[in-house]
Amino acid sequence: MSRQHTNLERKMQARHVQMISMGGVIGTGLFLSSGYTIAQAGPLGTILSYIIGAVLVYLVMVCLGELAVAMPYTGAFHVYAKRYLGPATGFVVAILYWLTWTIALGSEFTGTGLIMQQWFPQIPVWIWSTLFIILIFGLNAFSVRIFAEGEFWLAVIKVIAILTFIVLGTLAIVHLLPLKNGQTAHVTTNLFGHGLFPNGVSKVFSTMLTVTFAFSGTELIGVTAGETKDPATTIPKAIHSTVWRLIIFFVGAIIVMAALIPYKEAGVSTSPFVVVFRQLGIPYVADIMNFVILTAIISTANSGLYASARMLWSLSNEGLISKKIAQTNAAGVPMRALVWSMFGGLLALLSSVIAADTLYVVLVSISGMAVMLVWVAIAASAIKFRQQFFAQGHQVDELAYHMPGYPVVPWLALIGSSLSVLLTIFDATQRVALYYTVPFVILCYLGYYLISRHSVTNKL
Repeated sequence: MSRQHTNLERKMQARHVQMISMGGVIGTGLFLSSGYTIAQAGPLGTILSYIIGAVLVYLVMVCLGELAVAMPYTGAFHVYAKRYLGPATGFVVAILYWLTWTIALGSEFTGTGLIMQQWFPQIPVWIWSTLFIILIFGLNAFSVRIFAEGEFWLAVIKVIAILTFIVLGTLAIVHLLPLKNGQTAHVTTNLFGHGLFPNGVSKVFSTMLTVTFAFSGTELIGVTAGETKDPATTIPKAIHSTVWRLIIFFVGAIIVMAALIPYKEAGVSTSPFVVVFRQLGIPYVADIMNFVILTAIISTANSGLYASARMLWSLSNEGLISKKIAQTNAAGVPMRALVWSMFGGLLALLSSVIAADTLYVVLVSISGMAVMLVWVAIAASAIKFRQQFFAQGHQVDELAYHMPGYPVVPWLALIGSSLSVLLTIFDATQRVALYYTVPFVILCYLGYYLISRHSVTNKL
């Protein structure tokens, strides 16, 4: 029997929450797109960009931590936005976040098929994509524990690959490990040979959306809050350990790339990981990295389906869409929300095939900026939460977990997230995302008011 408006099962442990967040973050953005940032901002500019991005993600996540411990709800930040920024904003935040992960599903499904075809060229891409769609749906459909356990081990593979990359790269940087040709790495030339900022300081800031988007997924910790054992202990621990590990992994990996890859050879045609491993003479490097990228794609899709399904469940549970979607099965899985989210992912996949240069470009552009708008909402909600908390006569020590440095931290998080969005106006390749996202957000607000008005009319 399905149960409507029941709480989701609290079966996730701290290690699951940490790896789910890391699994959602560590994807093709680090393994592939980081080369684009180096080519745009230069070696030192990229390192600086990632350090700024790491600081920003820490600021946003401690804001989320305070909210999630005080109110451990599934779909967290959309509920906070509804309560503290207004129901219309809560609705828009949920739609944006659902769209982000749903569009990601479409691209990940295609990615799995393309990688598998490199090993099995005689088998069509769509067959592999179908098999991975079934796998990812199955991991999510049986129970939250199976999903969390599967995501844990998928994320472990990525973590091992990154740690190996950082350790071997560091040994090459300090000349303890020679390159394939027996020479030592030209670290100084690679880092400083073209000046501090070869394309100008402005590129450091105009690529911030790319950098901060690379860190997106850490907010999944907030989505898991409603299915986590002992959230008051688990959530703060997961936030601090996850954020610091990600900073080490991302900034560490970027330093290795910038030091070992000549600036003008960086790009998106070849993974920076493959370039460095080839320099070090590691055999079968292409196949090894294809396997790692494959697990990264599966992991991201797994986390994405989970996140989008829980966001739909939360929208339904809050009464913003049909109450029927909030129903869960005997294992506590919101199957209807899961099916609708998978259907959305399949539509995204279809649009990438039949409307690659039109609709799909618009969807990808909006989804790329949507996470930053969610971060803006998280920071703004944290500010309003504290203001109301104090106005009601409460003290900080009543909070099971409270962010450090209030009110400076949430205001810096709000300003930094907002600038990550606004600075895209200076990057011609990303400016289009702003042009598509602003009208879409306006349409979402109009949609909310139409839905609300229709609901009120029906009640009269």
